[in-house]
Amino acid sequence: MAKKILIVEDDRFLRELVVKKLVNEGYDALEAVDGEQGLQKTKEEKPDLVLLDLILPGIDGFEVLALKKDDPSISGTPVIILSNLGQKEDVEKGLGLGAVDYLIKAHFTPGEIIEKVRNVLK
Repeated sequence: MAKKILIVEDDRFLRELVVKKLVNEGYDALEAVDGEQGLQKTKEEKPDLVLLDLILPGIDGFEVLALKKDDPSISGTPVIILSNLGQKEDVEKGLGLGAVDYLIKAHFTPGEIIEKVRNVLK
């Protein structure tokens, strides 16, 4: 059975690009456009992995991580942060809230993102 990956990203172009890449690699890709929808879909769909942007409308990615951490039904779901926020403090805060990896959008191609996804799901 294909692994389910949820992409929480408000940038439609980037979201669709990553979805296309994931589907081509044989993954089931789910989409959410904001933090609340991301949390809801994490609870309902139980994805194997979440790709999470930090700057989102409504509740941001840091809040999503904090709320996820406090919810036993989804606290074990791995999250890779995918963000333009590249400051050391942001990276440390994201990892401190339980993210398994932190990718700065500008530094990674969709192919490299898939590579990271594969490593986490091994």
